[in-house]
Parts: sequence; structure tokens; C-alpha cells
Amino acid sequence: MKALYQQIKQNQDVRKSLSQFREKIKSTGELEKAQALWKEDGQCLQELLRAEDAKTRKNAALLIGDLKRQDLLSALWSAYEKETTLFVKSAYLVAMENLNITDYKTSIKNRKEELESSIPKEEEAKHFYEELSALEGLYVKLFGRTHHTFTGYGKAYDILLLGNRRQLPALLEQLKAEETIQTYDAKVLSAGIRLPNAQIKTLQEIRTWSEMLFLVPGMKTVAADPMQAAEKILQSGLAEFLEKNHKEPGPFYFRVEYKSKQEGKEKNAFLKKLSAALEKGSKRNWICSPADYEWELRLVETKNGSLNAMVKLGTLEDTRFSYRKEYLPVSIKPVTAALLVELAKEYMAESAQVLDPFCGVGTMLIERQKRIPANTSYGLDTLGLAIEKAKENTEAAGQIVHFINRNFFDFTHEYLFDEIFTNMPFAQGKTTPLDIYQLYEKFWGKAATHLVPGGKVILYTHNKEHGDKLAPLEGFSKLQEWTIHSKEGTYLQVWEKMK
Repeated sequence: MKALYQQIKQNQDVRKSLSQFREKIKSTGELEKAQALWKEDGQCLQELLRAEDAKTRKNAALLIGDLKRQDLLSALWSAYEKETTLFVKSAYLVAMENLNITDYKTSIKNRKEELESSIPKEEEAKHFYEELSALEGLYVKLFGRTHHTFTGYGKAYDILLLGNRRQLPALLEQLKAEETIQTYDAKVLSAGIRLPNAQIKTLQEIRTWSEMLFLVPGMKTVAADPMQAAEKILQSGLAEFLEKNHKEPGPFYFRVEYKSKQEGKEKNAFLKKLSAALEKGSKRNWICSPADYEWELRLVETKNGSLNAMVKLGTLEDTRFSYRKEYLPVSIKPVTAALLVELAKEYMAESAQVLDPFCGVGTMLIERQKRIPANTSYGLDTLGLAIEKAKENTEAAGQIVHFINRNFFDFTHEYLFDEIFTNMPFAQGKTTPLDIYQLYEKFWGKAATHLVPGGKVILYTHNKEHGDKLAPLEGFSKLQEWTIHSKEGTYLQVWEKMK
């Protein structure tokens, strides 16, 4: 980093050195070191904004933003106003995203309105919309934006519910069990279940789907060409779908999620072209805002090379897991816990005394209680922070669970439990595979001392082979097993204590 700084100062290959210096900040995360190098060199950065080479000016502006040089904001804005090379103008605005721009409120508003009332030349459209998009970001930062309220809960939609691919039959079974959900024309696809005539409120009673996507008339499949895709999307029923299902008018902020074999520059180029075309074609009623969006255009490449096109709404309220106020990086996802409960429900009794010896933030016990109310539940964990978070989540869920900050292997209790339901630890960080094997050895012996005869152990495990080998040695018999995630190697096992 210091060598690159010296090269820039000595006017050696400046454009490339600026670019590499910025990359160095991103790759090392050493922002403070970079700021220290440039601390006394504001004049040099200002001179670079006046460089003859356009890309040098662009990289200098972006570096000022990276360094968060508030003292150079005035120079940055002045350079922006004087800039005549179109592809550079948006860089000044992007740099300002890291600065306090309150003093330029009126200037930014006026420039945005000026561009919005203009029609760019065809050859200038790309950079014109890049500048307008960057201005939009600054405008929202200063003035905020309208947040849209979804109002279409009483209507029927063509919906794709995504869920665990290995366990879609369990999701379909749940859907069929709900009398208010029409499933006669439901179709099980590779990634989820399509319901051509579904109402949202009834689907929100089901806890095992992970995402709800809308199939909008006229754009269910589009070409893998950004301009052709944009044209079909703009001509579809998407504009009407957004307008009629929200209380407030546009603009609507969006992002594009593109799942294909394309990678890197090729994929980024596709996203930029498509997003720009959608902005332009909608007359900026749809504004691309990847970091703060209200709807997502989901594009998934098919075997024949075309793209399935779906919409995910961020304006749609989903309160299924609103109790989960607190979590840890290793916490199980609530939708996964809900799936585990649904799969193992026939082995759970409403009157059961339940123990989770590795409870984390309490998600497993909370989801079990929501599906099959237990008699009394206990949760143990060696991490005090996890126990505190578990108590907060359980209170938010309106449940009662007895949480104890204690090692399971030191735990004693006055009566036996009917069920152990837990997410078993697995090797990560400093925990080795040998550590996990030894933990399983101790677990099965300890579990046997806490369960009544016929008691169940329901495990979510990354190491099913340990259970297969060790559980029978302690008098347990396997009743059922499901594959949850093949790539992650996770399984749900149900064991019964025989004696």
C-alpha cells in the first residue's frame, strides 16, 4: 500500500496505481492505514481531480470517497460540476455516498430534477442513467423515500413457494391439510410448489416454506439477453401488479437476482444492462437500488438457456418468525427448525417433558412448542449470551421455557424427560472432528440417563454416522431418518430408548 502511495505521489502510472490502491483497501480492510498515508496530502488528491486523463479523475474521486475525506467534499462537488466526460460524472456522486452531503441538499435535488426532465441521446443513455441512479442514491440519503404498503392480501395470485428441495412432499402435505388452501392444481417443481390460485394470508399460516415468489402474467419466461428480457418485462403485467397491490404510487425500488452459469464481468454486465433498461423503460418508476430495495426480480437460468422470471416482494409482511429478535452466527434458521418439527411431529407428544441440551437462542424449542405444545421444556447451553438471547426470543414468542446456562454433561434433574430435541454441535472454528466424535460419545451415554423408557431423541445432525455407530451401544434404536441438505450433509434422525 505504501509503495502504491509513493508511485501516485511521484506521478508514476497514476491511473493504474490509484485503481490498485483502492483494491488494496478492499482486499486488506486496512482503511485506517490508507487514511494515515493520505492524511497530509489533500492537495495531491485535489490535483488528481484535475488530471488530463479521465480515468485518473474517476479513480481519484472514488479514492476520496473510500478515504472518507470530508474535507475534500467541496473540491469533489466542484469537479463534478465541471466534468464533461459522461462516464466519469457518476464516480463523483458515488464517492459522496461516504460523506456528509447535507450542505449540498438543494444542489443534488436540483440536478436530479434537471436530469429527470431531460431525454438523453441514445449514445449517451448508459452514462446518463448511471449519473441519475447515483443522484437518486444521494437524494434518498438526504430526503428519504416513500415506503410502499402492500394492500393485496385479499386477492389470488400465481405463487411459487420455495422450500427444502428434499422435503417438498412435507410442504405439500401441510398445504393440503389447510382447508382454506386450494391444492387441486398445485404442482411440485424442482425448487418449490406452484399454486396458481393462492391467497397470501392462508399461506402465511404455513411455517416450512422459505420464500414466496410471484409469477406475473406475461413475464414468466424471458430471453437470456438483457435488452430482450427488459422489453418483455416492461410489456408484461408487472407495472400493473406493483401499482394495484400497493397503497402508494411509484417509484418502486428494485434489485435483480440472477442465478445462472455466468460469472464475474459477464454477469455484472448483464445486470447493469438489464437494470438500466428497466429504469429507462419504466421512466424511472422502477429504480435499481441493490442495497435498499422493495421488490426483487428473480431470474433463474433453465436447461434450454432461457430465464424463469419471478418477483419477490419486500413490502409483503411476513410475521411467522417475528419472535426471533436475537440470534448468533451459528443459530439454526427458524424455517429449518419448523421443517424439522413438521417431519418428526408423529414422534412428539403434546404432554411431553422436553429437553434441548444445546439450545442456542431457543429456536428449536420455540418451533416445537408452536407445532406440538409440550408440557414443560428445558434448554441448556454453555454460552451465557445464547441463554440471554433465548430468553428474549421465547418471551417474544409468548412461551415459557426454562433456560439454564450449564453444560449438559454436568446437568442433573429430579425427573426424566420424554424427549430430547436438539441441533447437535458440529466441527467449525477450533472445534475438530475428533472433538465432535468425543462429544457424541458422551452425549449418547448422558442422554440415556435423562430419558424415560421409550423416550425419543430427535437430532438435527451434521454427523449422522456418529449416531449410527454410537446410539445403539447405549440402547437406542433408530426409528426414522430424513436428509435435510445433501451438500451440507445434514440429517434429521429419530431414536428411541429401548429400556
